[in-house]
Amino acid sequence: MNHPCYKCGHMIEDGKPFCPECGAPQIRVVLPESPAPAAVAGEAAVLAGHAQPEPALHGEPSNPLAAGRFHDLKPCALAAGIAIVLSFLGLNPFVAALGAGGLATVFSGRRALATLPPAMGARLGAMSGLLLFGFSTLFETLAVVLLHKGAELRAQMLDKVQQISQRYPGAQVQPFLDFVKTPEGFAFMMAGSVVFALVAFIALGSAGGAIAAAVLGRSHRR
Repeated sequence: MNHPCYKCGHMIEDGKPFCPECGAPQIRVVLPESPAPAAVAGEAAVLAGHAQPEPALHGEPSNPLAAGRFHDLKPCALAAGIAIVLSFLGLNPFVAALGAGGLATVFSGRRALATLPPAMGARLGAMSGLLLFGFSTLFETLAVVLLHKGAELRAQMLDKVQQISQRYPGAQVQPFLDFVKTPEGFAFMMAGSVVFALVAFIALGSAGGAIAAAVLGRSHRR
C-alpha cells in the first residue's frame, strides 16, 4: 500500500524510509502525552482519600496522657483545692501535701482512662504540691492583709520558737531568740519558713503521686 508523504504529499510505497520527492523521513515516533499537573494532583488526592490509617497497637490509648501539659493542671488544681480545705479543717499541711499528690494522680488516671507510671505520678504530685503551696500562701497573705492578723501570726511563730528553745536548750538559743524578735530577724525567719514550705510541699506531693501511681498500677495488674 502507498501512503502520502506528510511533508510534500507525494505517494510513497510502504516500507521506504525516505520520500523520493523531498527526502523527508517516513518513520515517525509518537510520544505519549504527559498528564496535566491538575490531573496528577487530583489522582494523588483520590489515592490519599482512599488510604487507610495505620491501626493502633493493641492496648495503646488513642490519646496518651503526657505529663507536664496544660490539661494536667485541672486535676492537680482540684487535688490542691481539696487539700487546702482539709488543712483548714485541721489536717496537718504536710499530710495534706502528700494527699494532694495522690489525689492528682488518681484524678489524672481516671481522666485519661489509663494507668500512670510512677514517674508521671511524681510529676503530677509535684505540680499539685506547688499549687497547694500557692493557695496556702495566697490565703495566708489575704488573712494578714485584710484581717490584720500580722501581729497574731508573729506572736504564734515566736511562741513556737520559744517552745523549741525550751526543748533543746543551749548557749546560742537566747541570742537567736533575741534576733528573731527584731524586725530583721522575723523577716529572715519568715523567708526561711516560706522556702522550707515550698520545698516540702513539692517533695511530699511528688512522693504522694509516685506512691499512688505505683499502688494503682499493681491493683490493675492483678
